[in-house]
Amino acid sequence: MSFLIIGIGLLAQLFFSARIIVQWFVSEKNKKVVSNNLFWIFSLCGSMAMVIYGCLKNDFSIILGQFIAYYIYIGNLRLKGLWDNVNIFLRYLLICIPVLAILLRINDSPSFFNNLFNNEDIPMLLLIYGSAGQIIFTFRFVYQWIYSKKENESVLPPAFWWISLTGSMIIVSYGAMVKDPILILGQSFGFMSYIRNLMIGRKNAKTKSSL
Repeated sequence: MSFLIIGIGLLAQLFFSARIIVQWFVSEKNKKVVSNNLFWIFSLCGSMAMVIYGCLKNDFSIILGQFIAYYIYIGNLRLKGLWDNVNIFLRYLLICIPVLAILLRINDSPSFFNNLFNNEDIPMLLLIYGSAGQIIFTFRFVYQWIYSKKENESVLPPAFWWISLTGSMIIVSYGAMVKDPILILGQSFGFMSYIRNLMIGRKNAKTKSSL
């Protein structure tokens, strides 16, 4: 794996780690689970880098997981009123980046999709397992988006953190089996945050019920 690909993967995980740290800090400070602005900004930046990383690695499970979440991050930025403040040219560019990354990769290699599903380094059963983890992990944001649309505000409900834990465990084990340090590094760090957010949310709910 080239240094460029590793660098892009590490940059993605840096953004993902930063979003966890900031969200965790803000939630601890407010003594309730908070969906803060930087969480979604860092999420979008990290996802953009991760889409490119997955395309360069020909790893379908990574592309699948990030492609859907990318646009949910944009949706949350819109709910928080931040998206409309972005320059219109930059908005269109951000919307197009995941599609452009895939199209460029296809243009470079006509056998792109064949390589995705017939990767000699990743057996089909293992690819399915990794994809399942990404689907579960991505579903947390699908659930979060549906919940937030219902509440008409960006919210991180308890089920979001439970789904995060489940998907993360699968992805970490997948990363270990395919010897991908980027996936392991990115997911392992989130465990404490997911558990702590569940604890903060439960404590906050008990406090409200006692009032």
